[in-house]
Amino acid sequence: MDPDLRHTRVPGIFLRLAALFYDLVLLFGVLMIAVTALIVPYEFITGTPFPHDERLHRFGLRLYLVTISGLFFTFFWVRGGQTLGMRTWRLRLVRADGSPLRPRDALRRLVWAVLCVAPAGVGLWWMLFDREHLTGYDRLSHTRLIRMRS
Repeated sequence: MDPDLRHTRVPGIFLRLAALFYDLVLLFGVLMIAVTALIVPYEFITGTPFPHDERLHRFGLRLYLVTISGLFFTFFWVRGGQTLGMRTWRLRLVRADGSPLRPRDALRRLVWAVLCVAPAGVGLWWMLFDREHLTGYDRLSHTRLIRMRS
């Protein structure tokens, strides 16, 4: 473990939720742009409205939005260890040894975060009982969120 990592603070649950809320607001805007970039050209080219009621089109649209959402988080995590919400609250995502995330690490964290938070946020609430205050997905993905010094 990086010696500097031992002296950093692990952010509490409210700080994590504040950063997540900020990121979700930003992600909502990104998804609005992504949907517009998909539907407007479709309607312009075909001359018909996007078929929202067809099962295959709905599935494709959902897959597209999930992909955009995943790219949003993994891009920021790999590029600098911070999303815009994390930067606001001076949080950084690193590997368990303190080194920057690689694309595989970011994808692993994203998958574990979704799986751990889906059942009523159990993976997040785990930090309240963990001796190092890590979430379930921190442990499973071998990453950790740290609070940077001012």
